[in-house]
Amino acid sequence: MLKTLPANAPAEEIARVLDEDGCIVLENAVDMEIVKRIVDDLAVIFDKAHYGQGLFVGFKTKRLGSILKKSGVSFHMLMSKPVLAAMQHQLGEFCERYQVNLTQAIRIYPGEQAQFLHRDDELFPCKGFHGELMSNALWALDDFTRENGGTQLVPGSHKWDREREPEPHEIVHAEMKRGSVLIYRGSLIHGGGENMSAAPRSGLIFSYNLGWLRQGENQYLAYPPELAKYLPRAAQELIGYTVHRPNLGQYECCNPGELLTQHWRPDEYRSFDFLTREQEELAKSLTA
Repeated sequence: MLKTLPANAPAEEIARVLDEDGCIVLENAVDMEIVKRIVDDLAVIFDKAHYGQGLFVGFKTKRLGSILKKSGVSFHMLMSKPVLAAMQHQLGEFCERYQVNLTQAIRIYPGEQAQFLHRDDELFPCKGFHGELMSNALWALDDFTRENGGTQLVPGSHKWDREREPEPHEIVHAEMKRGSVLIYRGSLIHGGGENMSAAPRSGLIFSYNLGWLRQGENQYLAYPPELAKYLPRAAQELIGYTVHRPNLGQYECCNPGELLTQHWRPDEYRSFDFLTREQEELAKSLTA
């Protein structure tokens, strides 16, 4: 069974369900006016977009990337406090900071078949890693039902051996109201559902991964400096305009976030250490 809690439920309770089931729905997670504005922003773009051309992306499904650029108000979903708290719980133990993996809107049209079941963390060739590599927040822009392609999930499968396949009775469908968000671990077996209804079903994914991994969507092309500079600092860092210690993601030997500030001077060449606390202590002991 897919468990559902209100978005203002205690973070500890949300974390407990994510540990146990690997997935959870949070109801009333965003103001409905924000959902309406996002739907309006994306409507014309979806109309012009082409259907996917692949077994994974589907042949009657449309996908859009760079969502913050297409609908700035979606920032409220990206920075949702209960979602970020859940991401910190799942990912924070394994990195200095987590980051945005991708931003993507998905519209499944009538007649689309069910997506094959998979785990999203298979994107990363990190066999033997004991921890979560990524996690997703799927926001309902329409009501999700079993008939219109509500996401298939296998609760608890994040704890399974990778060779185990789910039985039909172990698969559930995400049924949730518009404005709800489904959070599910990257290690959880899931897949898009078959749309047997007469109308398309739209959702918006903000995915997050460990700060030392390659991002699924190239965030620096999606949100180049001339756009990223208008975002709050916390959002800039979440996209990736920062350094992950030790020394990952530098620009001109500096923290790339400096590039987005008024005091950045490209002709003033400087360099800094970006070491972990343990590495700093070791460096001090070796140079003493």
